[in-house]
Amino acid sequence: MKNNDFNKGIALTALGSFWWGGIGVIYFEYISFVGHIEVVLHRCIWTAFFLLITTSYFSKWQIFLFIIKDFRILFTLFFSGFLIFVNWAVWIYAVTNNQIIDASFGYFIMPILSVLLGNIFFKEILNTKRKISIILVLISIIFLILTSMKSIPWVGLVVALSWGFYNLLRKKINVDTDVGLLIESLFILPFALAVFYIIHQEGYNDFSFSNPSLMLLLLLAGPMTVIPLFLYVRGVELCGLGPTGMIFYITPTFQFILGFFYYNEPFSIMKLVSFILIWIAVFIYLKDLYENN
Repeated sequence: MKNNDFNKGIALTALGSFWWGGIGVIYFEYISFVGHIEVVLHRCIWTAFFLLITTSYFSKWQIFLFIIKDFRILFTLFFSGFLIFVNWAVWIYAVTNNQIIDASFGYFIMPILSVLLGNIFFKEILNTKRKISIILVLISIIFLILTSMKSIPWVGLVVALSWGFYNLLRKKINVDTDVGLLIESLFILPFALAVFYIIHQEGYNDFSFSNPSLMLLLLLAGPMTVIPLFLYVRGVELCGLGPTGMIFYITPTFQFILGFFYYNEPFSIMKLVSFILIWIAVFIYLKDLYENN
């Protein structure tokens, strides 16, 4: 039975990671013609509404009420909500502006940066392999900064740091992933609705009742965000952090493949050298995860 749960967890995590790295990229790039600002707003608005539905369906309002009564947790979720908004906004900017490869850079280095943050803030012990991985990541970033300012993947760095610090805050409070995301989304929702109202008043919005097919397409931004999250988190519950940490690399791998081969994004020699260092760091990190799980 345990083996079945483990295999199911691997399958769910792989599907969630593939969704983030493949299906998600294709979907958000496809709707990019409405402009990245409106895409971000729809992602924020419909994620909140979709989570309201799932919270009702899974009967988690008791957990929701318990969380909002704790000011410390609520205060932390306010800041983690800001970080997830930054992550979504920058990632969608990358997808809509031919910088998917730079975004993949962020997701390649994010788990390794999270290890560094765990050491700094939680005093988690670093073994030799993890220290080498962190050093290689830092060298690759410095290399890009020194070789060409134009090649600095600021998109990737913001994606990695925002997601890394987001995970750090969520680890501190340890609440249900989906209920926590609902509260974060509700913090973002008023701002998103206000900006959408301004866009609508100025006549810049593409979302309109006169175009129901486009409305439906943009509404999918909610489930396209939440479904892979559910798949990944359920996978973590069934087979643990170690195996899912390895499988997560499906996400940036598919992002990189789509950016380079399908969307024909530019890829300089300097970036190639930096990515080679990252891939070596990832290999060392994954080998360490494998040996310790």
